[in-house]
Amino acid sequence: MPDVLLPRWGTSMREATLTRWYRRVGDQVHVGEPLADLVTDKVEVTLEVPESGTVRAILVEEGATVPVGTLLAVIE
Repeated sequence: MPDVLLPRWGTSMREATLTRWYRRVGDQVHVGEPLADLVTDKVEVTLEVPESGTVRAILVEEGATVPVGTLLAVIE
């Protein structure tokens, strides 16, 4: 069961704001599809699905700012 964590995209990155989920709990997803949009202090990034499966949990709400390494979602 892969955990989707907020990655560090640069050495100075400490946190990001999740601005949009493209998928919902129960949705089937495939590797490389857009999963969520995030904004850091320097860039806007679309996080891609890391492994095909079903979204089992979304743990961070849109608009929330979280630190690097935070568990964002679970795909099974």
